[in-house]
Amino acid sequence: MKNSVKTLMTGAIIIAPLALGTVAPAQAIVLTFDDLPSTFDPIPNGYGGLNWDKFYYLDSSNYVIPSGYFNGTVSPNNVAYNAFANPARVRSPRGTFDFEGAYLTGAWNNGLNITVDGYHNSTLLYSQTVTVDTTSPTWFTFNYDGINFLRFTSFGGINAGYGGGGAHFAMDNFTVDNFTVVPEPFTLLGVGTALGFGAAFKRKVNKKE
Repeated sequence: MKNSVKTLMTGAIIIAPLALGTVAPAQAIVLTFDDLPSTFDPIPNGYGGLNWDKFYYLDSSNYVIPSGYFNGTVSPNNVAYNAFANPARVRSPRGTFDFEGAYLTGAWNNGLNITVDGYHNSTLLYSQTVTVDTTSPTWFTFNYDGINFLRFTSFGGINAGYGGGGAHFAMDNFTVDNFTVVPEPFTLLGVGTALGFGAAFKRKVNKKE
C-alpha cells in the first residue's frame, strides 16, 4: 500500500511542472511566410503559433507593379505586409515569446517610419521607431523579451514613384524565440485534483496502519 501511495504522489509531482507551463527549447523560429499559399490573403491565426491582425501576405514575384514588396523579399516568394497601411498586430494566444527581429522595407515610401511596440498584456514594455526605404530590406534587431503582443504602426516618408501609394511596409523572416506556454485552467484544476486525491489517499492509508 505504501508503494501505491508513493507511485501516486510521484506521478502528481511529475505532472505538476508540465501543467504549470512549458518552455520551448531556446531556438529561434524564422517565419518566412513562404509556406503559405501563393495568393493575397490574411495571415491565418495559428501561423507560427501566433495570431495575426491586419497582416496579409503576397507573392512578390507575381506582384505586377514594381514596389518595395519585391525589393523587400528576402526568402522568396512571399512577404507579409500591413493591409490598407493600418496598424498591424501579432499576439500570442497563450503565453509569452521573445521577438528577435525582422527584415522591413517600405512598399511605396522612402523614409517610411515604423513604430514597433512590445506589450505584456496591456503594459507597454518596449517601443522603437525605425526608418526604411523601398530599395532593399533592412534587418532590425529588437530583442523584445517576455512579450505576448506586438503592434506595428507605419507613417510618413516620401513616395518613391512606383505608381502606388500609402504607408505600407513589407516584412520578411520574422524571428521569434523562447515561447512560454501558460496552461489552460482545467489543466491546473486537474493537477490540483490529483495532488488533493493523493494527499487524501495517503491520510486514509495512514489511518488504517
